[in-house]
Amino acid sequence: MNAINLVFGTSFGFLMHICYILSGNFGWTIIVFTLLTKVVLFPISLISQKNSIILVKIQPLLADLQARYGDDVSTLVKEQKALYKHERYSAMKAILPLLVQIPLIVGVISVVNAPTKYIGANIDPVFLGIDLFALPNGLLVPILAITSTMLLCVVQNIYNVVSREQGFIGKWGVTVFLVAFTGWFSFVCLSAVGLYWTFSNLFSIVVLAICNLIYNPKKYIDYDNRSVKSKRTKAEKAAARERKEREKAREKEDMQRFYDIKKELVFYSESSGFYKYFQHFIEYILAHSDITVHYLTSDIDDQVFSIDKPHFETYFCSANGLITAFMKMEADVVAMSMPDLEVYHYKRSLVRKDIEYIYIDHGMGSFNLMLREGALNHFDTIFCYGKNHNEEILAMERLYNLPVKKLVNTGFGLLDMLIEAYENTGRQRHEKPQILIAPSWQKDNILEYCLSPLLEELFKMDAKIIIRPHPEFVKRFPGKIKSLQDKYAGEIGAGMELQTDFSSNSTVYDSDLVITDWSSIAQEFSFATKKPSLFINTPMKVMNTEWRSIGVEPMEIWIRDRIGVSVDPDKLGSLGETIQRLIDNNNNYKSAIEDLLANHMYNAGYTAEVGGEYIIGQIKERRLIQNA
Repeated sequence: MNAINLVFGTSFGFLMHICYILSGNFGWTIIVFTLLTKVVLFPISLISQKNSIILVKIQPLLADLQARYGDDVSTLVKEQKALYKHERYSAMKAILPLLVQIPLIVGVISVVNAPTKYIGANIDPVFLGIDLFALPNGLLVPILAITSTMLLCVVQNIYNVVSREQGFIGKWGVTVFLVAFTGWFSFVCLSAVGLYWTFSNLFSIVVLAICNLIYNPKKYIDYDNRSVKSKRTKAEKAAARERKEREKAREKEDMQRFYDIKKELVFYSESSGFYKYFQHFIEYILAHSDITVHYLTSDIDDQVFSIDKPHFETYFCSANGLITAFMKMEADVVAMSMPDLEVYHYKRSLVRKDIEYIYIDHGMGSFNLMLREGALNHFDTIFCYGKNHNEEILAMERLYNLPVKKLVNTGFGLLDMLIEAYENTGRQRHEKPQILIAPSWQKDNILEYCLSPLLEELFKMDAKIIIRPHPEFVKRFPGKIKSLQDKYAGEIGAGMELQTDFSSNSTVYDSDLVITDWSSIAQEFSFATKKPSLFINTPMKVMNTEWRSIGVEPMEIWIRDRIGVSVDPDKLGSLGETIQRLIDNNNNYKSAIEDLLANHMYNAGYTAEVGGEYIIGQIKERRLIQNA
């Protein structure tokens, strides 16, 4: 510490000596020295101002990354670093003023404690009638220091580009802390230090004003159109508290029951909209066995709570509670549509090492492209919907030398339900074409990439337009859904519909055309209705950057121009004509779609039986082993 005092004391003592020669008064020496430091360090303040503007400007993008990759820390960090590099934001520049301020204070304290040693002159300590070296301090300088700190904080909360973004607690919590710290600091240190602190605050206000003139945040940040988190009303806050309390009470009751009861078969669902992926298997099992299905969901409003069937038990468990529930899982078979088992915070059971974990996907598309690398490595069994699923799993096992999994060629139960529902609709032609926009939720999906020009073309048609965001998009980006509702408030209800209830698929099979990007909903629609789909070539959805290494072309790529037409986002000018041709001549695609359904997909119409019998057989086998 003595060495640090000597280094900074000598350096700043030389500067103060010059200031003392110019002013002839130690109090003015402190003030002039403080002013000189602000002038010399102004370029750093300017750099920090520009850097802070960048940080605030990219806040919506950072929030987007957090929502999109919040459950994948490594990808989140990677994407944040890429964003910082692209926007030229530096975390070091953000803390640079603080790093500079620390040696300044150390140097000032060193000089003030030994002015004759460092300045080399007889000091007249009297300034404004205050004995600057008297202990304990007088009250005037501490009061000035506290007042200037409070003034600086208030000004920063209003005009500093970063501080103004903080909430009430963030702004005034820091203010209270700094005022309290200043009061303590100015009382325990010599008055000259308090004087430095006071004028440093006052000069900082001037520096902030100059920085805002040179780099005006309003010129770089679009405050009017920036997507920011809106404040919740009292009613919304009350509703959120009520829901949280309801979830807490329900979870406590349900999970106690879940842990206490012996279970053979458990289905886990992330939300209400996912029941349709399990429904066909569950109904078959309930109808053809005495097995009790235990259905665990993280959605307290899940539709399954309204299902009253023998041998069907439902439970609510929050996302946080699910970590414990998975570790304490006791069952023979656990079926789920959530990938990444064992990869992140949801682990295989610590209690039962012989549980068979079955993966049941949301769609017919590529495992390798649409799931993260290693997302299925810790499952025992995969229900495969088509040849592409088999080919990819086998290729990944060979490439990465993975344990062999059971591949059950079930087919896609949701597709069976869609085909049956479509057949029962009578397939009446709409007076107006019904067009369904159903994008995926990855970055640069239709809603984020080209919705406005797409709708501009569709509005030229006499058609009913339904926008059906992906359930994950609705869950992760409620602010964007709200912005969408506000932007098209005039059209919604008058020829356009925004659908956020995913418990029914009626809009899928009842539409005349589906427009999507890289979502597997196109396959569901075309296979069920035998009608073509329209694909917008937005940047491809890629969850696994190493997808090319296994050597199997993803279904999402090769199927686009076999069941429909793909269009580039910058060529939407004649989209209306293309859509009308597809609707008028949809029979041209019927034979190609039927051929793919027959020769690529497994067990169309028999998915429930194949998958249900497999699960029943596995549990019966466990019973025989346990009773032997």
